[in-house]
Amino acid sequence: LRKARNIVVSNSSNSVSSPNNSSPATNNSDFVGYSSTNNFAEPEQMKNNDRTLKELATPDVVYQPWCIQYLQLESTQTYELKSGLIHMLPKFHGLAGEDPHKHLKEFHVVCSTIRPQGIPEDYIKMKAFPFSLDGATKDWLYLQPVLFNTWGDMKRMFLEKFFPASRTMTIRKEICGIRQHPGETLHEYWERFNKLIVDPVYR
Repeated sequence: LRKARNIVVSNSSNSVSSPNNSSPATNNSDFVGYSSTNNFAEPEQMKNNDRTLKELATPDVVYQPWCIQYLQLESTQTYELKSGLIHMLPKFHGLAGEDPHKHLKEFHVVCSTIRPQGIPEDYIKMKAFPFSLDGATKDWLYLQPVLFNTWGDMKRMFLEKFFPASRTMTIRKEICGIRQHPGETLHEYWERFNKLIVDPVYR
């Protein structure tokens, strides 16, 4: 038994210290280490890629569309949109019942209430206008092939898109052919007429 035990121990020692066996052991160790490193790196890389795609899909609140070229301020002047102003802005979604002229009027009121000294009002409007649009209207602005460098150009393109000439003609026909409805009081009729007349299109 003692002799057999010595033979087993001797064989075990030889298998560990044998030059022929040491190389495979080292290779196996290297392979395991390389494999574990790759398995760890791949999820991290995928995580970074996912984060980058998410950032691209949801730009920062201060992100501005490339189709707008802002007025040049003086070197000593700086202006940053405040979150309070952004939350006060009216929203225009481009729905059938919405009035783009009314939206511009309300937008003007908000922008005129917060105007830092020395900063042109048109500059503030060009900065704030994208945040007053929502849904398809914001997509329309961001996909414009032209470059807006004045507030007047931006407002004109907005009205041409969401208040086309056909809509203007419809309102004019409605004014010319307005009639008092059955059961409508004179006061109600007069208010309805004035509502059409005071539309900015006819000013």
